[in-house]
Amino acid sequence: MRWWDIEPVMELELRLFPEDAWSRGMYWSELAEAHPGGTRHYTVATTAEGAVVGYAGLMTIGTEGDVQTIAVDDRYQGRGLGSVLLADLVAESVRRGCAELLLEVRIDNVRAQRLYEHFGFVPVGIRRGYYQPADVDALVMRLDHPTENETEEHHG
Repeated sequence: MRWWDIEPVMELELRLFPEDAWSRGMYWSELAEAHPGGTRHYTVATTAEGAVVGYAGLMTIGTEGDVQTIAVDDRYQGRGLGSVLLADLVAESVRRGCAELLLEVRIDNVRAQRLYEHFGFVPVGIRRGYYQPADVDALVMRLDHPTENETEEHHG
């Protein structure tokens, strides 16, 4: 993801997460740390014509990684793009030497939870009222010792 992707990402963000969308400023701040040696890694999925139809972000500090965001245009869901994006984040976490990868997912987003379980993530806790202002709980999930095998097994 580059600065010029922020506007198309924001269009998706506001449509997919109307209650708790990130701001442009948040994406600018995240991308400011997405450089060699930085703590962030962001990627986009595009159509053959170059339209952004998905995006994902990772934060790594030491041996811990955290999936910051992952989203796929609702018109393109069910085609494996979520798996491709998540595989990219897992591969990057392996490259950066992460011993574990964490994420939060809305407790009511069963589809996303299934994707994460398919990659080997397991539930480890609940964060009450994590998603605001809707006051929706987050399920915290963890993948211990991510490996390249996870990305290969689940990529396609």
